[in-house]
Amino acid sequence: MNHTCILVGAPVDSGQSNPGCVMGPASYRVAGLAATLTELGCTVDDRGDVAPRPPAAVNCANAAVHHLPETIAWTKALAEAAQDAMAAGFPVFLGGDHSLSLGTVAGVANHAREQARPLFVLWLDAHSDFHTPMTTSSGNLHGTPMAYIAGLGDFDAFPPFPDPVPTDRICLFGIRSVDPDERKALRDNGITPVDMRELDERGFVAPLTAFLDRVRSANGLLHVSLDVDFLDPSIAPAVGTTVPGGATFREAHLVMEMLHESGLVSSLDLVELNPFLDDRGRTARLMVDLTASLMGRKVFDRVNRSL
Repeated sequence: MNHTCILVGAPVDSGQSNPGCVMGPASYRVAGLAATLTELGCTVDDRGDVAPRPPAAVNCANAAVHHLPETIAWTKALAEAAQDAMAAGFPVFLGGDHSLSLGTVAGVANHAREQARPLFVLWLDAHSDFHTPMTTSSGNLHGTPMAYIAGLGDFDAFPPFPDPVPTDRICLFGIRSVDPDERKALRDNGITPVDMRELDERGFVAPLTAFLDRVRSANGLLHVSLDVDFLDPSIAPAVGTTVPGGATFREAHLVMEMLHESGLVSSLDLVELNPFLDDRGRTARLMVDLTASLMGRKVFDRVNRSL
């Protein structure tokens, strides 16, 4: 590997209700992400943690929505940081809850537009995150980024998404928890998630290969957003939104290895790690190992750790 990996900390904790994601970036660093990438031949530039400007007052007609001003401030700061990082190498955004993708993907989309290349998004997640601020009943804005990225309405308080991603360039992969309002919005916008039922029936290779072929044919940039809850909670407990039946250790590594072999990935989110819920750093280390697989390490190269 000869990537320049730009590590951007995004200690976002405003988009959900379980405190702890603010510690995510530090946990990835403690788990040895930079050293792991260096061992793989990458040049690592750790730019530290993004710090948003003080939030401006803003209201939402949906009374359930909380921390809207803070989330908007994070969106603006991360969009700027992401665009700068894309110009310098391969960004790895260390979260932080999934509302960080409101900003990171906006910055990546700005870069893609400047390069006159189409942006594709692979969303590895238990949830579709296709709510808008007006449809969320929990008020948790980490459930809204895909709707923002796709250009849905109700985001008037946010900066306009620079170049909404058409739904045929979005792949929601590993989905197994969708609210009724999200289900309707997905159907109305022509998105059929690759859910765990489909993956059980067809396996992981065929649907992922089909999506990667579309990216390649379009000469697209590919942003990957990896949520801890894409993984089964038996192997990755450190997330506040666990859903049984997620990807196994081997399935997750297969996805990462396929992404590496495609040569198409241009940026990466690592989101929803809550170290407060972890078991001796187990989930953080797994996420670092998955990142290593994305960057070229094979599972059989691994040195087994003592239990």
